[in-house]
Amino acid sequence: MESIEKGIAYYKEGKFNEALIIFDKLVKTDDQNPTFLHYRGRVQSRLGALDMAISDFDKLIALDPFNTTFISDRAVVLHLLKRNHEAMEAFDQALNLDPANPYRYSSRAYFKDRIGDLTGAIADYEKAIELDPEDAIAYNNKGLVEEKLGYQQKSRKSFSEADRLSGYENSQNTENSLSPEKASMQEPHFIEEDETKPMSMGHYFSILTDLFTKKTTREEFKQFLSSKFKGS
Repeated sequence: MESIEKGIAYYKEGKFNEALIIFDKLVKTDDQNPTFLHYRGRVQSRLGALDMAISDFDKLIALDPFNTTFISDRAVVLHLLKRNHEAMEAFDQALNLDPANPYRYSSRAYFKDRIGDLTGAIADYEKAIELDPEDAIAYNNKGLVEEKLGYQQKSRKSFSEADRLSGYENSQNTENSLSPEKASMQEPHFIEEDETKPMSMGHYFSILTDLFTKKTTREEFKQFLSSKFKGS
């Protein structure tokens, strides 16, 4: 049998076609295994096979109706399918089941930003920050939304706090600076939840530091976002 560890490694490396081959084989051996279905659904969403992805996530919810990671990931796919009313219901459900988790608010905030509910997005980012005051990404994303609304002073403050929390203020390499002007040109950062890590900043991949300090990593991450939301 194919190694699930190998499939996950391919997935995290962005080798989605290779990962799909492995998870297809694993699901054939056990189509009731939540881990196999979950990763195959994630891989399919990256490849743009959204109908197949939502099918896997529907099966996951049937197996485990109160798993907030499954619910949140399914919400993203619903959004990509332009089923935004259902996506909102799913984000709300995940948050109601896990109200002390700042990641739930950040996820819904990112979604609200994408559908044009900017005031709602800011409110959710503020709640995420209240629960996790060291969440640099939430500050950065909140600054981007504030900038869209014309709240320049507030956005500068949010960007400054994101820089401080990321350790960026202490960087001596000014060329790699994520200034408010550069940050405003970025897509807001949606970091996929990693359920193997603990709460708070552990929800974000270790790419966070590089994202704020290395220009090349930020460009690679922008390409990842473009791929993730292709056709949305």
